Amino acid sequence: MADPKNSTPVSTPAVPQRESSNPVAELGSIAGVAAGAIGRRRWTICAFLFFATTINYMDRQVIGILAPELQRIIGWNEIQYGHIITSFQFAYAIGLLVAGGIIDRVGTRIGYALAIGVWSVSALCHSLVSTVGGFEVVRFFLGLGESGNFPAALKAVAEWFPKKERSLAAGIFNSGSNIGAILAPLTVPWIALHLGWRWAFVFTAFFSATWLVAWLLFYKTPREHPAVTPAELAYIESDPAEPAGKVAWSRLLPYRQTWVFTLCKFITDPVWWFLLFWLPKFLNASHGLTLGKLGPPLVAIYVMADLGSIGGGWFSSALIRRGWPVYRARKTAMLVCALLVVPIVFAATASSLWVAVGLISLAAAAHQGFSANLLTFPSDMFPRRTVASVAGIGGFGGAIGGMGIATFTGYLLEWTHSYVPIFILAGTAYLVALLVIQILLPKLDPLMLDA
Repeated sequence: MADPKNSTPVSTPAVPQRESSNPVAELGSIAGVAAGAIGRRRWTICAFLFFATTINYMDRQVIGILAPELQRIIGWNEIQYGHIITSFQFAYAIGLLVAGGIIDRVGTRIGYALAIGVWSVSALCHSLVSTVGGFEVVRFFLGLGESGNFPAALKAVAEWFPKKERSLAAGIFNSGSNIGAILAPLTVPWIALHLGWRWAFVFTAFFSATWLVAWLLFYKTPREHPAVTPAELAYIESDPAEPAGKVAWSRLLPYRQTWVFTLCKFITDPVWWFLLFWLPKFLNASHGLTLGKLGPPLVAIYVMADLGSIGGGWFSSALIRRGWPVYRARKTAMLVCALLVVPIVFAATASSLWVAVGLISLAAAAHQGFSANLLTFPSDMFPRRTVASVAGIGGFGGAIGGMGIATFTGYLLEWTHSYVPIFILAGTAYLVALLVIQILLPKLDPLMLDA
């Protein structure tokens, strides 16, 4: 792996300022900076990313919530269900490998629109199939479209936020995954029981299409957006300037920064995929919960996950504001989260439903806190123009791990009907990932590339 210390540093020119033909307005913006009134348009962008991630997770979670019911109606076994999930993961992995590079080339606005367009159509097509093979096909295309969400969102964060706010912004938009996971069990069972399971997929596809229209109408880069004040633009661009130009993702592969991020995603993402797709089945098999009773436990788990996502991002950002080095703040927050996941090893053997839910809730919150910090690695360590590509490569690793856990879980449950080994793996994964960071890149050294 290449050594970042041998890379050529980038010079740091003066912070660019938007021209103003009005001296009074210019003085007003300077006063605004002094008073901290720099504008909040970047947080509107963060809200867009939050809602996109919410819809993204609603779309992908519908099948998990309906799995016990669809298993009864269609007749698939655990191995076939594992293959359906693996189909999604395979497409997600392939999509992530190329989505970041495409988004870096065509830009965040068009790249995000392409991704959500594909997954909207794919979500709708779920309502038209009724065989295992049909579900494998539509899940494949759903995974292909949804693979663009995180590379695009992380690139938007890199475009709209200075480094000191990125982990909080990432934590906020990533919390949309938990909101989606909360809304899905509140709405999908009711729709399925009253209108039929096919309408659950139609419902989520409608929201995807609505977001797409709003995004195309609203999104621009900070320098192009008419609502961004000169003060906010200066704040957004307050980090050292970076050279322009495109970077092929293949150039990023030799660096240890890329491999650390990818390995950590490979180790920890499968835990979240398992919870997303198998948690309703676990609650049904271990505690007898039917479709109409899944809502409260799942909502409790994902509310905690939502708090963990924002809390994990806030914690490291607070440490940085106190003067901690970025690498130490990130790793401290991640260590706390890794330790909080460990008790999930007892969830599979808990005799009480709500004890199991409590252990899983704590682990879900800690996973999201860990991920909020891990998701800042591309923007912490790489030039802005490569962020989506790095996020895509790392996401590919996470999806490959997800493929492995899907296939392994399907065969394990078909043969043993025991969730114990899966929860043991989940409880230890984050400490292993943190050990990888400590061995390979203890100070999270930034990588600086030539133009």
